[in-house]
Amino acid sequence: MTIWNEFADLEFKLYYIQANGIKTRVLEAGQGEPLILLHGTGGHIEAYAKNIRGLSEKFRVICIDMVGHGYTEKPNRPYGIDYYSDHLLGVIQSLDLKKVFVSGESLGGWVAAWFAAHHPEYVMGLVLNTPGNVNNKPDVMQRLKESTLKAVLEANYENVKTRLEWLMYDKSQVTEELIEARYKIYTQPSYREAVHHIVYLQDIEARKQYSWDPSWCGKINVPTLLAWTDHDPTSTVEEAKPIQDMIPNSELSVMLDAGHWPQWEKPEEFNQIIIDFLLKDKN
Repeated sequence: MTIWNEFADLEFKLYYIQANGIKTRVLEAGQGEPLILLHGTGGHIEAYAKNIRGLSEKFRVICIDMVGHGYTEKPNRPYGIDYYSDHLLGVIQSLDLKKVFVSGESLGGWVAAWFAAHHPEYVMGLVLNTPGNVNNKPDVMQRLKESTLKAVLEANYENVKTRLEWLMYDKSQVTEELIEARYKIYTQPSYREAVHHIVYLQDIEARKQYSWDPSWCGKINVPTLLAWTDHDPTSTVEEAKPIQDMIPNSELSVMLDAGHWPQWEKPEEFNQIIIDFLLKDKN
């Protein structure tokens, strides 16, 4: 498997839009109800390279580089969950979408949940994929901050590889091509400044403004699936239960033998979980 060979005979579009005035990279494939895919901290569209084909058979898949990430513009300001959410709203409005499904991984899951709580009129359903350190554990925050800064500010093959391997249960899933794709992103001159804004949420004073809490999670009123794994380095399966209790009528699914990137390590299983959950009332 190579990232772009996955798309070799797939009809897709890679393009840029203005979302809240932010130049934003978008990959789109398929037809049907819109499904927006959101990556995690330091991530980018390529994180979903193994999923676009399968999901595009059932959805109009819209995968973006979130603000400050990938090849999307990188404003000089802290990136809080509300700012990511505003950017997502800008994407939806720019594409003239009325209702969407959203699936987010790690940071993307946090953003997806926040967006659904604050803009319920746009959301039909959610899949929150390993939404990431839901209990604000200092050791996880520190490791993520340090490894992300090192991968960017001291960018070389080994540092980027180490950052990617942290995401995987099966370290062999980190391919040369994935390392190269991320290395090229991390060595953009604009990224060296943006990375400090990207790790903003790994400081507790910033993070606690957006902590998972019934006060906002209770406002999520759409079908919601927590897609957890048994080897997520940020949160145990047991830590999913309080989030499930906060989000009304949410469900929990656990993928085995996967880490923080189940969409990459278990793509067929991940795709099927999304399809079955989001389309269960339409099949």
